[in-house]
Amino acid sequence: MSTVTIIDYGSGNLRSAAKAFERAAREAGTGDDIVVTDDVEAVRRADRIVLPGVGAFADCRAGLDAVTGMVEVLEERVIKGGVPFLGICVGMQLMATEGREKTITKGLGWIPGAVVRLEPKGNLKVPHMGWNTLTIRQAHPLLADIPDGPDGLHAYFVHSYHLAVDRPETLVASADYGQQVTAIVGRDNLLGTQFHPEKSQTLGLTLIRNFLGWKP
Repeated sequence: MSTVTIIDYGSGNLRSAAKAFERAAREAGTGDDIVVTDDVEAVRRADRIVLPGVGAFADCRAGLDAVTGMVEVLEERVIKGGVPFLGICVGMQLMATEGREKTITKGLGWIPGAVVRLEPKGNLKVPHMGWNTLTIRQAHPLLADIPDGPDGLHAYFVHSYHLAVDRPETLVASADYGQQVTAIVGRDNLLGTQFHPEKSQTLGLTLIRNFLGWKP
């Protein structure tokens, strides 16, 4: 049994995320312990780390910085220690070099690129809200048993900004919304989803189950 820690830093629907992880663990029969916490030492002990996020990039970064030692322990465990990491929505965006929402805000710098406003062609509205299929750009263990393309499974998005990656190899999957929208980024032991797995039904639960068994 492993411990999956969902970081509480004042951003995100943590109960919804926790319930989805609990369900995935139950269905996978892994017996994983799902913990929602702002305790830095609990994050240091975690076998898997999840960083959710909802709202403005700068607000989420400020919230993360406000938890004393949290950014440092993430660097220690995720980057130096290689612990499997999943960023969700703005939690994924925080992996970028910087966010450009209203002001320029430094990100964690794990995935080179900037978080920029969507500029879809046509009459499509921003924010982008709704269900979209994915186009897989890089094969990844967390996308096992998730069909993509027009007849694939759907993910639930609600956002106005996305991570424009500097390195194509970090773009794991995209979605089409009047432009190529970054849906999943990743490298090594890191993965981030712009969509909400906890709200994405079959696709989301499959991805979470894959994350629970992931050994980068």
